[in-house]
Amino acid sequence: MPLSKLPHGSIHPLIRENLLLGEDEDTAIMIDRLRSARRRRYLTKGEFQDACFWKSPRSANHVHRNSHHRIRRATGTALTARSERKRIEALLELRGVSVPTASAILTLTDPKRYGVIDIRVWQLLHTLGLVAGNPKGTKLTIPQWEAFLSLIRGLAAAHGTSARNIERALFRAHRKYQDGLLYGP
Repeated sequence: MPLSKLPHGSIHPLIRENLLLGEDEDTAIMIDRLRSARRRRYLTKGEFQDACFWKSPRSANHVHRNSHHRIRRATGTALTARSERKRIEALLELRGVSVPTASAILTLTDPKRYGVIDIRVWQLLHTLGLVAGNPKGTKLTIPQWEAFLSLIRGLAAAHGTSARNIERALFRAHRKYQDGLLYGP
């Protein structure tokens, strides 16, 4: 397991110790930039590429190959669908978009309701027994994202903050208690 022994058997003290309310400057700029996309109900190709690059620069070559029309259609569905599953499925139709990248796009357009699922937060939640399966947190799936989303929204309500702030607290806690390499041998 890539985490050393956690100081608490409960998630709530970890969140309180690692909760930050302000975004870092680059992320705050990106969230502000994407407010207009949320209002217009789709992302432009440039906005989409920037959001994907914010999450994972490694996907840039794949992301670039999506047409403006394909991006507009998929992000339009993602920003307007009533079903969370339809939102993420629409984004996964785009080249270079994985579940973590799709969650990042949703987070950047609505940080109150979304947080980024990634290897660190999943591993921490798994270590605490709050999510099942996939202890390494790789190749995250839609059902895992749905479980994560439900959990962080509940934690956000309990702590009186946004889903994004909960996700960031979990990410910080993982970094603090990480033991060894993130991806391992």
